[in-house]
Amino acid sequence: MIKSTHLPDFFTLQSIFEGIQDAIYCHDLEFRITNWSPAAERMFGYTVPEVLGQSVFLLIPEDKYSEKEKIMKEVLNNKRISQYKTIRLTRSGKQIPVALSISPIKNEDGQIIGTSQIVHDVSFEQLAEEKQSRLAAIIESSEDAIISKTLDGIITTWNKGAEHIFGYTEEEAVGRPITILLPADRLGEEETIIASLRRGEKVDHIQTIRKTKDGRLVNISLTVSPIKNRDGVVIGASKVARNITAQKESEMLIAKHMERLELLNAVGRSINESLDLQQILQQVTDATTKLTDAEFGAFFYNQVNQEGESYWLYTISGAPREAFANFPMPRNTDVFHPTFSGEGVVRSDDITQDSRYGKNAPYYGKPSGHLPVISYLAVPVKTKSGEVIGGLFFGHQDKAIFKEEHEELVLTVASQAAIAIENSRLFKEVQELSAKKDEFIAMASHELKTPMTSLFGFLQLAHRSAGESAAKNLLEKAIRQLEKMTVLVSDLFDISKIQSGKLQLNIEYLNLAILIREMKESFLQAHPDHILTIEMPEQSFVNADRMRLEQVMTNLLNNAVKYAPAAKTIELKVQHQDKEILTSIKDFGPGISEENQRHIFSQFYQAKESKDGSAGLGLGLFISKDIIERHGGRIWVESEPGNGATFKFSLPLAQKH
Repeated sequence: MIKSTHLPDFFTLQSIFEGIQDAIYCHDLEFRITNWSPAAERMFGYTVPEVLGQSVFLLIPEDKYSEKEKIMKEVLNNKRISQYKTIRLTRSGKQIPVALSISPIKNEDGQIIGTSQIVHDVSFEQLAEEKQSRLAAIIESSEDAIISKTLDGIITTWNKGAEHIFGYTEEEAVGRPITILLPADRLGEEETIIASLRRGEKVDHIQTIRKTKDGRLVNISLTVSPIKNRDGVVIGASKVARNITAQKESEMLIAKHMERLELLNAVGRSINESLDLQQILQQVTDATTKLTDAEFGAFFYNQVNQEGESYWLYTISGAPREAFANFPMPRNTDVFHPTFSGEGVVRSDDITQDSRYGKNAPYYGKPSGHLPVISYLAVPVKTKSGEVIGGLFFGHQDKAIFKEEHEELVLTVASQAAIAIENSRLFKEVQELSAKKDEFIAMASHELKTPMTSLFGFLQLAHRSAGESAAKNLLEKAIRQLEKMTVLVSDLFDISKIQSGKLQLNIEYLNLAILIREMKESFLQAHPDHILTIEMPEQSFVNADRMRLEQVMTNLLNNAVKYAPAAKTIELKVQHQDKEILTSIKDFGPGISEENQRHIFSQFYQAKESKDGSAGLGLGLFISKDIIERHGGRIWVESEPGNGATFKFSLPLAQKH
């Protein structure tokens, strides 16, 4: 191939000169600028007329003068300077980093008459280098693991953070597959991540598990970004992994504390609401076993029988009852005795090393068939007086499970349990006394009825044969007092039935209107000086016990007479409302205060005594309330002092047969 020796003409050179992006200028040996390219004008801000003939030191900071003289000496020795990095000045005084390429200019005789300089602004390159250096420093000093890898999963970079988290040095990690960090059950994650990267997608903040060099598992938060070449093709990935093990442990600890607080609150509320001893013991056992992370727990409740001998009842959580089938009397064993004697909490990291362990039958030596207890915790349950009423015992087959915090948790529950157990004891005693009381009332009421019935018959016979003598008046008073006594005994008998749950109803389909008309006749016979007005439909069918319903209305009518003796009119109304029948009995007496209205249906409560001082037992309205509620209805009073009182009760309306 023949090379052309034809040199480019002036205009061609001028075109090339003007098209170059780097600044080009020339100066003679006296440092006067002789040529100035358009790029030089753009870089330094001087126009051609302003700069030609001026000293080149116009472009050089003072502290770089000696550097210029040194370079000039080398050029005069016919040397070329390439990519010399230094500083130059713009017209505004701004310093810019540049790379200089300097060549000597010679005349036709080969003598050096000046220099030509190509100036390349390296500001962007320098910023990029500085940025890269800063990034490298950040990556190297980061506590997070920053790793890059190929799409084949081979590690290419490894920072100090990765070394700290995973234990591998850079030399040990680079060139090895990223799977050295993955637990066996997490290998599928890498395939999913690579698939996302090939699509150019970023995997952002996934929480997962990775494996260290020594086999430990650590919780990490992982962000993976694709690495692309200049053409935008994904060629690898960068991974940022943050160790969040401490964060996870803190979250678990907080969750554990919250769970414990909720459990403490729940068990406290539950045992305080219950009066059943067995239920209390089981709830306490279950809750404390969970709070201590024990494998099993037991509550030994110490009691003394009528002969003064100690025996125990227990509840178990986390283990079958058979595991305690042959267990010796706890308070008599060397290990259990300190708890029942009130010495305090017993906690052992390894109970098998305790000198007292295995000293009682049937578990001499190494217990056979006994629960495999290594960690052991026992907490006494004491009353306020200091009496040890039981003990909570927990076991685990691993060592050192129970800590001081577990003691405090169990002691908190134990103090609540002691109060609940004492309440249960008191409740049981009250129940026993109440049962005896109910039994006595029932027996007394039954025994009184027979002689009272006979006495009532004798008085009536005597009254009929007394004529108009003074004795007849006395007999009438005696009969009235006996009738009152009969009502009192009947009320006591009903109360005993209500409290024992033996008050039975004989339900029948009846017309309330007929029952009220029958009652009106007997009421007016007993109270001839009173007026009873009745307003009701002809048919008001209910499913009710005739005798008990009559008992309720008789009681309300008698109260209207008793507590409003000056008012002779009583109003009785029956209305149909939706699916109910509403019955109201109104008197025109002094009325009932708000305070009395709140308590008037309570057992043994008396709003006020009757005019004759006969107060009764305050049972009538209590019994009436129970009867109405057993019929599926409700009863209440409406009254304003001075405007009488209206007692109302509702019953479900029965469909006509």
